[in-house]
Amino acid sequence: MTRLYLVRHGETVDNVNRIMQGQTQGMLTDNGREQAHVVAREMADKKIDAFVSSDLRRAVDTCVIIARPHGCGVVTTKLLRERDWGGFTGRYIPDLKDAAWPDDIESVDALKERAGRFLEYIRSQYPSETVLAVGHGIINKAIQSVFYGKEMKDIPPMRNAEVRVLDL
Repeated sequence: MTRLYLVRHGETVDNVNRIMQGQTQGMLTDNGREQAHVVAREMADKKIDAFVSSDLRRAVDTCVIIARPHGCGVVTTKLLRERDWGGFTGRYIPDLKDAAWPDDIESVDALKERAGRFLEYIRSQYPSETVLAVGHGIINKAIQSVFYGKEMKDIPPMRNAEVRVLDL
């Protein structure tokens, strides 16, 4: 069995300003860095064999902070990138409530297919190991949706720097 600690990145400037980040790099706030340090302290005594992150800066920065007490490097993968929000990227979220969805938003089916590939990647690359992976709100929801065989709407949202455990 592979144990996966699935983590959402720390708070970002765009989270605070309610901007749709999508696949932009993002920058952690001071609070976001502190959230990552809290997770690092909570996970410091746990045996973790590998640290994996989305290749987007906000996730990498969070993962590096969490990995530091373990003296480990971070492996990045595009499989953990946030949903591609296409034309909604960079927009103020409250303005999107009644907006028509552009055709260039990554579909839920494509997102869940990518989430399934991520789970298979973890199972195949880290069999019987413990992995901490830092992703984003929607991709993490998709990963849990695939893992549990539930609809995305039935997976509770993750707070910034929240940790969930999946035994694969």
